[in-house]
Amino acid sequence: MSRARRLVVAAATLVTMAVTASLGLWQLDRAAQKTALQSAILARAELPAWDNTDLLSASDPNAGLYRPLRLRGEWITRHSVFLDNRQMDGRTGFYLVTPLKLADSDRVVLVQRGWVPRDFNDRTRVPDVSTPAGEVTVAGRLAPAPGRLFQLGEPTAGVIRQNIDLAGFRQETGLALMDLSMQQTGDDAGPLQRHWALPATDVAKHNGYAFQWFAMCALAAGLYLWFQIIQPRRQRARTHGKDAR
Repeated sequence: MSRARRLVVAAATLVTMAVTASLGLWQLDRAAQKTALQSAILARAELPAWDNTDLLSASDPNAGLYRPLRLRGEWITRHSVFLDNRQMDGRTGFYLVTPLKLADSDRVVLVQRGWVPRDFNDRTRVPDVSTPAGEVTVAGRLAPAPGRLFQLGEPTAGVIRQNIDLAGFRQETGLALMDLSMQQTGDDAGPLQRHWALPATDVAKHNGYAFQWFAMCALAAGLYLWFQIIQPRRQRARTHGKDAR
């Protein structure tokens, strides 16, 4: 092999090793970030619950995601929405979300009250869920707005929807809706199930990707070592041996 070709092969190997090693380190960094996030979520879950005053006075309430809440207010049932195609415990149904007007305030929090099964024989039928009137105290945790699912066509209004957008819902209802959501916790209530899962941090996935990138880096180094150093030396040794005979 010519000197120029050997230099090209060496440079290509070094670039491959640098790129794959960098990607492996990036995946390890992502795993560390996810681990820190998971630890922060678990730590917040052990903090004292925020009440109405704590929530309304927080400079950035979303910085306390997954912190316990204990809010007083009244349900605004006329604006309840059933979010379709939502899963809990491997079953597909609805998430029932209802605005809660906070006591002694005009501010409103969108509460994810729980999961309910749907009637697959009549997809337009919604479950009958009782909602207490008057002031109630709701226990839960501060959570992101319900996740968005893939949707064909334009978003539709109505009691059954695929997704709900806080800004759009605020404009639609005229409610002073806060830019946050609450997942109601506690025992299941009638058809409502509340087996909320914490967000998946996928630490194992990032560690697995890191292993794959480092393995590719090691493979590139091994191939270079074998084909550019070990094998040529063995070939030269065999040649010298034949010449000696």
